[in-house]
Amino acid sequence: MAKSAPGVRYAELERETHETRVTVVLDLDGGTRQDISTGVGFFDHMLQLMAFHGQVDLGLTCEGDLEVDDHHTVEDCGIVLGQAFAHAISDEKSIQRYASNHTPMDEALVLVALDISGRGILGYNVNFKREKIGDLSTECVREFFRAFTTHAKVTLHIHQIAGENDHHICEAIFKGFGRALKFAAEKSERRSSSTKGKRD
Repeated sequence: MAKSAPGVRYAELERETHETRVTVVLDLDGGTRQDISTGVGFFDHMLQLMAFHGQVDLGLTCEGDLEVDDHHTVEDCGIVLGQAFAHAISDEKSIQRYASNHTPMDEALVLVALDISGRGILGYNVNFKREKIGDLSTECVREFFRAFTTHAKVTLHIHQIAGENDHHICEAIFKGFGRALKFAAEKSERRSSSTKGKRD
């Protein structure tokens, strides 16, 4: 069950299955606090970077079946974070809606483009060379963003332009995503974010 207060872009959610228990606290207008613990250290680091560069307060904990692998943990964090974002922004009448950026991290360069559209679509073109970065399976990066876009109902494109080091590529992805989310969610003076009168 989501919790929020009128006029505040904030959400608290908890989701429990046989595989994971995820709790998310999200404040889109924060930016000073990141308290993240999923049991997957490199994933925690990426989420912290995302929240820092997105200038949001994020509390996220997950107890998952890591004795199996990291898939359920990473995917379910994407599900609940996407739901929290959708809830936190649901009452906002007019936002910038669109954002895109090229984010460099040393030799890596990643394009992230975002539309808070009401439609969950992911375009993803990233070629990792390693199966794991730290304790995060690289195939789970796509699953995280797929889960987020589906449940946040946003259109998201992530495209690797350059890069040799998988750590750098992944870092550019999460930083760029945070930056795009921040700018797309910014309040706008327009009466509406769409000619249809709603974001879809």
